[in-house]
This record gives sequence, C-alpha cells and structure tokens, in this order.
Amino acid sequence: MAGSTILMVDDEAEIIQLMSIYFNNEGYKLLQASNGLEALEILRSHPVDLIVLDLMMPKMDGLQACMKIRETNSIPIIMLSAKGQDIDKISGLSIGADDYVTKPFNPLELIARIKSQLRRMNQFNSVSANANEIHIDNVVINLASHSVTVDQEEIKLTPREFALLHMLAVNRGMVLSMDRIYEEVWNEPFMESKNSVMVHIRKLREKIEPNPREPRIIKTVWGIGYKIESDLKARGE
Repeated sequence: MAGSTILMVDDEAEIIQLMSIYFNNEGYKLLQASNGLEALEILRSHPVDLIVLDLMMPKMDGLQACMKIRETNSIPIIMLSAKGQDIDKISGLSIGADDYVTKPFNPLELIARIKSQLRRMNQFNSVSANANEIHIDNVVINLASHSVTVDQEEIKLTPREFALLHMLAVNRGMVLSMDRIYEEVWNEPFMESKNSVMVHIRKLREKIEPNPREPRIIKTVWGIGYKIESDLKARGE
C-alpha cells in the first residue's frame, strides 16, 4: 500500500540503495539499518508497516532480530538470505518470519512479496470494527471479556486454552513453533516433551472446530508447529 513504511535491515548498502528506488516508485517510506540491533532501536521510536530482514549480519543477525521482534510485535517480516537450503527457510519461518526471499533476487519479486504481506495485514486490521474482538470464521474472541463464542454460542475455555487461541489468532498466517508456543503460553522454558502443546491444541480443536479430525481453523504444519490461515475471514464478510 502506498504510504507504508518499510524497514530494510541489511549490511549491504548497495542492496538498500537499489531497493530505495523501487520503494520510492511504489510510494513507500524507507527506513534502513545495517544490523539487528539498529533495527530494534528504530522500531522503538518509529512506526513500521513491514520489515525486510537479512539473515547474515554483524552484531545481531536476522534470526536473533526476528526472535526479539516477535516477543512484542506481529509486524510482517520478510527474510533475505544468500543461503537457499530448505533448512534455512524452515529456520526463518519457524521463528516468526512471514516470507523468505533468496539472494540474489529480482527487486520486482520482493516488491510483489511486500505488497502481498501488506494486503494481509490490512485485512487483519479490518476484520472487526471492534478493537476488542477478533473474528475468525465462526469464532469470535472477545479480549475485553476474555470470552469466546462459536456460532454466537459461548464456549468455555481454560485460561491456557484462551491464551493459546489468542496467540494463534493475532499471528494469523504465521507458523508458530511448538517451543515458542510453550514458552509464551506456559511462561517457562520449553521442555523436550511436546505433549502439553499437542494436548491443548487437540482440546481446543474439539471446542471450536466443526470437525476436529479435519481442522479448518487451526492447521498443523508438520515438523514445525501450528497456524491459523491468514485468509480465513469471519463468515459473512
């Protein structure tokens, strides 16, 4: 969207200079940083709509920066890296990145990925006119009353189930790893056993899914974790 602010974090000044031309043509405002620490400082003092984050940088690399950003912010993040192996993509996506582009890249491809992420974020922000509510399919999460309804009927969730559903809902489109879910919802270091997360996901599905065996809302991303699809809107929209 024209007028959006993009934070590009890369220690290769030539890449930022090249992309600044394309950003300007799209009407984007550019903020730049050469490492993760600089990016975190900028985020503390400037509103940003999307981050383009290089993987390999001095002082604080992209993976570390992405994890720090995800502690407090669900802003869209596109990772950049000269590495193309699948394991690097999985690492970036599993700790909170929304998309991944391998260097060298076509600037027009990156612009297209940015536009796609900005459209998604705009949809998220307009899902409900009530800032205290999150609507997903036939599920409504009311943050003020700490309640959840399915087809307009209130269902009873435990505090942990509510926290788990809320975490997935506010990070729609993002794959959340089991260790991240455990550490944020249980508020303690991740333990080797994944049973706690799996059991709570199963119970949550039984309460909100029409068919828990074929979940429509909470999807499993095998080998990584869980997510709620970004294009899953409230019914009737």
